[in-house]
Amino acid sequence: MQIREHAEANPDKPAVILYPSGKTVTFGEMEARANQLAHLFRRSGLREGDAVAVLIENNEHFHTVLWAARRCGLYYVPINTHLNAAEAAYIIDNSEAKAVIGSVALRETLAGLAAELPNGLPQLRVIIDGQLDGWLSYPECVADQPVTPIDDEIEGDLLQYSSGTTGRPKGIKRELPHLPPTEVPGMMAGLIGFWMTPGAVYISPAPLYHTAPSVWSMQTLAAGITTVVLEKFDAQGCLDAIQTHKVTHGQFVPVMFTRMLKLPADVRDSYDISSLQRVMHAAAPCPVDIKKQMIDWWGPIVDEYYASSEAIGSTLIFAEDWLTHPGSVGKPMMGALHILDEDGNELPPGQAGEIFFEGGLDFEYLNDAEKTAKSRDGHGWKTVGDIGYLDEDGYLYLTDRRHHMIISGGVNIYPQEAENMLVTHPKVMDAAVFGVPDEEMGQSVKGVVQLVDPAEATDEFAEELLAWLRDRLTHYKCPRSISFEAELPRTDTGKLYKQELIAKYSPAPTG
Repeated sequence: MQIREHAEANPDKPAVILYPSGKTVTFGEMEARANQLAHLFRRSGLREGDAVAVLIENNEHFHTVLWAARRCGLYYVPINTHLNAAEAAYIIDNSEAKAVIGSVALRETLAGLAAELPNGLPQLRVIIDGQLDGWLSYPECVADQPVTPIDDEIEGDLLQYSSGTTGRPKGIKRELPHLPPTEVPGMMAGLIGFWMTPGAVYISPAPLYHTAPSVWSMQTLAAGITTVVLEKFDAQGCLDAIQTHKVTHGQFVPVMFTRMLKLPADVRDSYDISSLQRVMHAAAPCPVDIKKQMIDWWGPIVDEYYASSEAIGSTLIFAEDWLTHPGSVGKPMMGALHILDEDGNELPPGQAGEIFFEGGLDFEYLNDAEKTAKSRDGHGWKTVGDIGYLDEDGYLYLTDRRHHMIISGGVNIYPQEAENMLVTHPKVMDAAVFGVPDEEMGQSVKGVVQLVDPAEATDEFAEELLAWLRDRLTHYKCPRSISFEAELPRTDTGKLYKQELIAKYSPAPTG
């Protein structure tokens, strides 16, 4: 899938519109720029299978760089823009990137890479809209390059690094198709083809360096759909962007729903979101009550899928089916589902175990054969460590991540249930529940909460919140105590960096 046919048919149609700046790139402009950059890649010696690291915030150049790399047969490696130079250098080195494309907004990080890379900077270094010693300046560096395609186009792919919430990020690498781009369907082509209408306007509210925003936005562009990109997510700004650009479709994460629902009712209701036809959410489990509130507000158009960066399989559930199976993430869309116990035995409906997919795409964790092997079982079925169960109708329900499980007094506790309940409290903006060391029980359950109004963070309210939770949840699943933070350490796709909280709230070792 390519943008070329749309550039030829509708060159002046907006491909990307940035919000709130309003900067726009048309399909004609994106096609020409991607071709020029592809020529630069080839002139610099980059060939099929090489990697290009991309360190760019949500701006008008991000997709151009990805399209250029993709039509050169390169692995494109989006890097979290919040990482420091050492952290970004690890990914550049681990992926063996032969090029790095960065933006002037991240100039300080780019300048610090050289000191952190054991094998030196990649051979091709490009900074966008700025200057840096030893780096080519874009777009000046491609001004003399043809706007026509390179002669040897071949399909590349995303090389995504995990968010690293439990350690060093891992590269997720798939074999390239070794085919011309015109012969390769996009990863989400089938879903987008029937889910969106030809005249759709899509909103991408999350950072593009994450897997889903990158894959979805590239696919919507390949389908000729105008994509509104939020430069940074803001709850009220998101509603304004929907209203301003008459957005019809979008892909969100649950924490964004929570942020929008916590806006004052008069603010929330002042925006016209009647243009919305369907929205999708994923990346993290959505509390049932939060989703019910979204459906009450936006209508039964809030669909959901479950997948992973590894692309081992996926499920899908439309809002209409979810209303009769609340809490489910749906039935398989790609790959067959298996729920296994710790010994690899298949579990019956209603019993939670590790989720495995049969089929789906193959992958490896780059330079980590041990982790790759652990993601497979004896059948070759693959897992990313999520826990869940199937109901009698074959619908999947997520319980939690395996590494989030708390073992207290020999009892397995999945904290997601308490977290989901806590965020439904009107005064709670966000919540984290996790295990901390306990001499008697092994681990005890700890809760940390971010409030809508930080002034209410008192010991009295902590006790009130605990009592409220115990009225709604079995006591052993509830935290023994609740503390408050001004903001919880989440990734932009809603995943909690629980290790930071565990370290902060664990008791000091004795003896």
